[in-house]
Amino acid sequence: MIAHWGPDQDGGNLTTQTPYTVSQVANYLKDLLEADPNLSDIWVRGEISNHVRAGSGHHYFTLRDAEGGIRCVQFRPARGAEFLQDGAEVLAHGRVSIYTVRGDLQFYVDMVKPEGVGALQQAFEELRRRLDAEGLFGVARKREIPQFPGRIGVVTSPTGAVIQDITNVLRRRYPLVELVLAPTQVQGDAAGPGIVEAIGGLNAISDIDVIIVARGGGSLEDLWSFNEEIVARAIFGSEIPVVSGVGHETDVTIADLVADVRAPTPSAAAELVTPDHRELSAAVAGFAGRLSDRAARTIADHRMRLEQAVDRLAFLAPETRHPRQQVDELLRAAGQALSRSVEINRERLRSLELQLSALDPAAILSRGYAVVRGEDGSIVISVTDVAPGDSFDVALADGEVSADVTDVRPRRGDATSTR
Repeated sequence: MIAHWGPDQDGGNLTTQTPYTVSQVANYLKDLLEADPNLSDIWVRGEISNHVRAGSGHHYFTLRDAEGGIRCVQFRPARGAEFLQDGAEVLAHGRVSIYTVRGDLQFYVDMVKPEGVGALQQAFEELRRRLDAEGLFGVARKREIPQFPGRIGVVTSPTGAVIQDITNVLRRRYPLVELVLAPTQVQGDAAGPGIVEAIGGLNAISDIDVIIVARGGGSLEDLWSFNEEIVARAIFGSEIPVVSGVGHETDVTIADLVADVRAPTPSAAAELVTPDHRELSAAVAGFAGRLSDRAARTIADHRMRLEQAVDRLAFLAPETRHPRQQVDELLRAAGQALSRSVEINRERLRSLELQLSALDPAAILSRGYAVVRGEDGSIVISVTDVAPGDSFDVALADGEVSADVTDVRPRRGDATSTR
């Protein structure tokens, strides 16, 4: 226990009258430091020493100058962790607080930058060697750019000359393509995470065929966002092919080395991912001409072969004359047989017509016959069907006659009966 200072306990702070625990003092100091705006968002310049990267991915080191040092911790994911090596001069951003478990004053770092151009170049080379050893620059993994893209994603600033240059090139070369802009900062502390988010957003959109990551020219410091490890890994992990168009032709960034294709400028990147519609039209016209010529040659070749076949057939005509004559005679015989068969069937039809006419009741009546019907309309075919006093009708060729039976006289030998 120790004695404390400040207002009384009821006022929320420590007093000189009441002893407190070590943890209470440590927490009190922690609250004081974190409440101080001068210590909660600061940059510190110094040289790195005692750097250790834990298995968890966190980094522990000390920042020193000629007169003192401060313990630092940077939790993963660590922006600028590639600059953390003993002896490096860096700028570290973060907040000052107390690690209460040990009561240590610590600088909680969230971002590290190299100090000076020389340090930037050194950091660039170090990251380049490390990522190359991991295979991020391997030629075998680089993908081909689609020849006729339908949708092109662009990661760049929504304002400025770069997006205008890219848009103008696409309209001039390939107006059928659709441009999908993923706007982001391309310079400053927020640029790296913004570029990573933009690439991820385009990968979440369906039917994006290729991505252009672009920025205009600038100094090494201006282009540094494209040298950040998080940007390199985002490009490497993209499922869509990526074309980099960062800076000028002489500028080379880590993003250029990881990308599937590197273009010297943003405008060149737009040209690399699109065909020229005028060249396509000329190519199609040329193809159509070659196709027409080939078709004409094919037709001419087949016509010549047909004429040769006809000539050979004419040359062989004497040898084929006898079989032809046999075929002609067979055809004539078949025709004659068919004619005879038709005539025979025609005569049979005439005979059947005559027989049918002879059986026609009207024809029979015209020859003097009659049909007798009784009172009930039934045909009288025998004298036994009538009796004296019955009435009957007689159908003749030109009409009917009604009569009464006065007498019935069967022929001799026939049985006589009355109804």
